[in-house]
Amino acid sequence: MERIVELESRPPYRLYLRFDDGVCGEVDLADRLLGPMFAPLHDPTYFARVVLSDYGAPLWPNGLDLAPDALHERLRRRRG
Repeated sequence: MERIVELESRPPYRLYLRFDDGVCGEVDLADRLLGPMFAPLHDPTYFARVVLSDYGAPLWPNGLDLAPDALHERLRRRRG
C-alpha cells in the first residue's frame, strides 16, 4: 500500500496529498462532508487542523480519518 508522505490543508475543503509512489494532487472534500462525524469539518479552521496519523491517514482532532488507499485511487484515476 502506498503511503502519504506529504499532507497539506487548502481552503476551503481541499487536501493536497503526495504519496511515496509519486501520485499527488488535490482532493476536494466539499461534497463529502456529510454526517455527524464530518460536521466539525465545515468550519474551515477546524478542517485545517488535519494531521497525518501514525498509520498514514489524514486525521482530525475528533478522530475522523480518511482511508489513504481510497484517496490514492481517486488521485490515480484522475491522472489516467
